[in-house]
Amino acid sequence: MSRPRYKRALAEPEHRDEPVPVVLPHVSMSTAADGTMTVTVDGAPYEPEPFAPPWRREDFARVLDQLTDRHRSPLRVEVREADGTVFTDIITPGTRRRFSSAPEAAQPAGAVPELAVLHGEGFVPGEDVAVAVVLTHSDAAPDGTTHGLLAADQLAASPTREVILLGRVSGTLTIGHPQ
Repeated sequence: MSRPRYKRALAEPEHRDEPVPVVLPHVSMSTAADGTMTVTVDGAPYEPEPFAPPWRREDFARVLDQLTDRHRSPLRVEVREADGTVFTDIITPGTRRRFSSAPEAAQPAGAVPELAVLHGEGFVPGEDVAVAVVLTHSDAAPDGTTHGLLAADQLAASPTREVILLGRVSGTLTIGHPQ
């Protein structure tokens, strides 16, 4: 008795008449005549950090850096200028130079970075003083004073350019804009 032979049918790929669309986050930036800028991502407002000033035209690079870091994918960017001009581009993470107040090329390896200093009083001598956004710590001097030292590029990363010194023992708080 012979057994029936079955041919194995290979599944043919399903043919589609319409291509599958590629969807990128859509960033829309609109500048006003006074230089302020509104930003949306896929129609939802993208606002500056709390207590930061409104976005301005000069924040363009910083906003794109934040969004490419956040999404980790290419972005479709549409910019509407106050005069009605519209620009559209695709921004890919890693293809742009990062926003910084001090260009890396201008600072040779091993060079001492430019420092920003905020002076505070009322700290307990020798106490650990937090410098926020907590990038570093400083010690209070014997007279209760301290200096929060930050590299200029660290300060440039803050949208408000505010620095907080917080005494871990005394609870002393100093908020200011370093010189």
